[in-house]
Amino acid sequence: MERREFVASLVAGGCAGMCVDLTLFPLDTVKTRLQSQQGFYKAGGFRGIYAGVPSAAVGSFPNAAAFFVTYECTKSLLGAGGVLSPPHMAPVTHMLAASLGEIVACLIRVPTEVVKQRTQASPSSTTYNILLATLREEGVRGLYRGFGSTVLREVPFSLVQFPLWEYLKTLWSRRQGHTLYSWQAAVCGAFAGAVAAFVTTPLDVAKTRIMLAKAGSTAASGNIPLVLYDVWKSRGLTGLFAGSIPRMTFISVGGFIFLGAYEKVRRTLL
Repeated sequence: MERREFVASLVAGGCAGMCVDLTLFPLDTVKTRLQSQQGFYKAGGFRGIYAGVPSAAVGSFPNAAAFFVTYECTKSLLGAGGVLSPPHMAPVTHMLAASLGEIVACLIRVPTEVVKQRTQASPSSTTYNILLATLREEGVRGLYRGFGSTVLREVPFSLVQFPLWEYLKTLWSRRQGHTLYSWQAAVCGAFAGAVAAFVTTPLDVAKTRIMLAKAGSTAASGNIPLVLYDVWKSRGLTGLFAGSIPRMTFISVGGFIFLGAYEKVRRTLL
């Protein structure tokens, strides 16, 4: 991967991440409150819909930049030669690149997500106070609460979204006989995102419960099957898919902005 491509991926990824996280923040707050154990209205309802936005603003640029740099680097390394270079192996390359990208990005995403979600679920407190309280009660480990469940949500999500996105782009460009415009890549991103979002909603519910759980409780231990079983027992299938509509809306609109902005900025820089 050339230096120009590296810089383009870094800047384009960061800009795309900031665009989507800040534009769609209210939807994310609604989703978090729908999934929280205390229920939507007790977690704040529609009040303080921008609670936790400073945490999202600080984390979104480095988080998305880390993902895309890893994704593009892995893609070019795996596609350069060897077993994964033939065209029919492209989906496998995209899956591996996206999974690795997510694991790297989660190192930045999880601490900002913990602080953001806790602020969203208790809007009377500020981002700074929540950060201090987390560090005081649980130390740095508290900021990485739910790291496993986040990775387990993001990796399956990317395994669906990115190969589907790349496949739809290839299909569409073949049909029209030239490379896609940025808005067309964005449409493919929206569709791929919606499908991936719905499929992985139960994992997202588990991640939210683990991050919001009181320190020392069974949910706080991060046992995903146990948390999912508990949700299933108390709220059934609707509980497992709680917040799926705002999540699908958030991610399909997010996919449109995120992947569209990424393609646009990257092409402009290259």
